[in-house]
Amino acid sequence: MGLGRDFWLFIAGRFVSQLGWAVQEVALPLYVLDKTGKAGIMTLFVLADLIPTLITMPIAGVVGDRYNRKYLMVGFDIARGILLFGVLAFNFLGIYELLIVQVLMAIMGAFFSAGTGAMFPDLVDKDQLERANSIAMSSMIIARIVGPALGGFIYAFGGIRLAILVNAVSFFGSGLFEILIRYEWETRKIESLSEVFKDMKEGILFIRTNRLILVLVTFAIVLNTLGRPFGAVIYPYAMRVILKFSSEQFGVVESSFMIGALIGNVIAGILGRKAGKLLFRVFLLDGIAMLLFIWAISPYSPLSKEATFYFLLGLAVAWGSFEGLINVPISAKLQRIVPSEVRSRVFSSMGVLVNLSTPLGLVVVGPLLDKISAWKVSLGIWGLMGITILYYYIFHRKVIIEER
Repeated sequence: MGLGRDFWLFIAGRFVSQLGWAVQEVALPLYVLDKTGKAGIMTLFVLADLIPTLITMPIAGVVGDRYNRKYLMVGFDIARGILLFGVLAFNFLGIYELLIVQVLMAIMGAFFSAGTGAMFPDLVDKDQLERANSIAMSSMIIARIVGPALGGFIYAFGGIRLAILVNAVSFFGSGLFEILIRYEWETRKIESLSEVFKDMKEGILFIRTNRLILVLVTFAIVLNTLGRPFGAVIYPYAMRVILKFSSEQFGVVESSFMIGALIGNVIAGILGRKAGKLLFRVFLLDGIAMLLFIWAISPYSPLSKEATFYFLLGLAVAWGSFEGLINVPISAKLQRIVPSEVRSRVFSSMGVLVNLSTPLGLVVVGPLLDKISAWKVSLGIWGLMGITILYYYIFHRKVIIEER
């Protein structure tokens, strides 16, 4: 069975905008560093994206369930394109002006994501969700691989103005694909502020009263709290400071991980619903990959710097594929069990809960690396993740694996 015209229009539109966004995402830090010479200023840009998104997501979830998701998708793509054209037209390229733009883009991005995330599962048959997620995630990975290289070239050739122009055009190009999608949704207008809070409460209540969703959300929160610091702090720290890889070597290993994730997504799409039944086996392989990484950065590894590089290159491909085999079935399962009429609120609430847990691990791991060896900190995280997965395997295996 094919996935249909509307699905492919959705994927094409998302790919175009993701590619444009990846270009600007690379060019913006380069521009900020060239203008200020201070890496610390980038923290403000991260916060300018994260905080407005977290604040806006619950409201965006209500809007995504009440108004036509296709119009939200198209409207906020076009609105972001207009904003970026305005930045160029009025030369709003100062650091603090771009910070304001970052906040506005984050707010619009939250509404866009609430609409698209809830709309996506409605475009395909439920039995095709693994394959659909595989293709969607694969297209995103391709954009993430191609975009940074393209962004570096575009910035070198035409500076920040050209990078923003490319992103602005991509939003309009994305909107052209999305406007052709056939999607019907009964609009329920928001009459009062009390309705917003009532709808938000319903989304949270749905999570609390649905055992499978509650299990998956708590599972994701714990793993995200432990795993995000490993990927964001320890992984680059180990390769740059401990192993003393060059920026080129680090980039190649990162790209290898993304290629592995692409392979994992493709395999998950081929397996379909069978991928969900292999979830805990893949978690075991993921744990072995993490343990091998810990060994490679520890004083017990006999490998030379060059041998370690090639070892981590192969490990990154395998590790990335395991991540793909985990993400696709979990996403498909959630999309299948959450009814469309509450999906935007539920997914937005889940996003807030998972993202709020991110700073917890980062706050703890950063200072620890100044006092304890990275391999020991990593081993501690590995142990805690292992205990978490073992707990969910013993007590919630059937809930997570079985289809209902």
